Amino acid sequence: MTSRPEPPVRPAVRVTLAQLSVGPDREANVLVARDALRTAARARADVVVLPEYASAFDPRGVGIELAEPLDGPFVSALRADAAAHGLTVVAGTTLPGGEPGPDGRPRGVNAVVAVAPTGEIAGVYRKVHLYDAFGQRESERLAPGPADAPPLVVEAAGLRFGVLTCYDLRFPESARRLVDAGADVLVVPAAWAAGPLKAMHWRALAVARAIENTAAVVAVGQAGKGVVGRSLVVGPDGVVGLEADEEPQVRTVDLDADEMHAVRERNPSLTHRRYAVVPRD
Repeated sequence: MTSRPEPPVRPAVRVTLAQLSVGPDREANVLVARDALRTAARARADVVVLPEYASAFDPRGVGIELAEPLDGPFVSALRADAAAHGLTVVAGTTLPGGEPGPDGRPRGVNAVVAVAPTGEIAGVYRKVHLYDAFGQRESERLAPGPADAPPLVVEAAGLRFGVLTCYDLRFPESARRLVDAGADVLVVPAAWAAGPLKAMHWRALAVARAIENTAAVVAVGQAGKGVVGRSLVVGPDGVVGLEADEEPQVRTVDLDADEMHAVRERNPSLTHRRYAVVPRD
């Protein structure tokens, strides 16, 4: 009989990274997500992070046809299991209700939902930077979130987790805005598209966002066709403490809150800033 892992020794915060392979079958995706939450609970995690588009994914593009509302089966299952296991859950999904595109066709919204350990929705981040790059046109299928929406920062076990997603990682202003709102950890659910240099960009950008913000980065990539996987955890000093390969897997790490705060004392670069981050019109 395998013994249950010991709970984290405070001030550590235990985080589970669920690098899942996701397809268009919504019912199957709910089962995979729930299994990841059970794994996180067995590991005595405080927080579990699922990738972008965890509710449904098509590597050719995600749009309104894969969207479901916040009271739909996917988020409802996350809420029920978060409450049952006492977990904070961060997961990517696609919501209906986006503004129509220039051609008048309806669009969905690429969103990240944060669920509190009570099962209540703690917040929803709607992706600001759509992936219109490297030959992709996410904006044809999805509408952007408002750039001036309040940053989504949720507290769990004494640390504050700021949420962005995938292509946002290429925009340092997004991460800095979350840190200005109090984030100690940057959480990045992603379905990072595969291609030349893309895995290298993913890793380099996660490390850069950690160093420049003296914040930990928990970057959770989707595994499978057309995406790179390669989830990683970066400390506020830029040291990569966990790095996955391309295969589906669930990994758990402890973040040392005291050490994270000590890094900011040793390197007070945030206090030396001379410029603020403000949304563009």
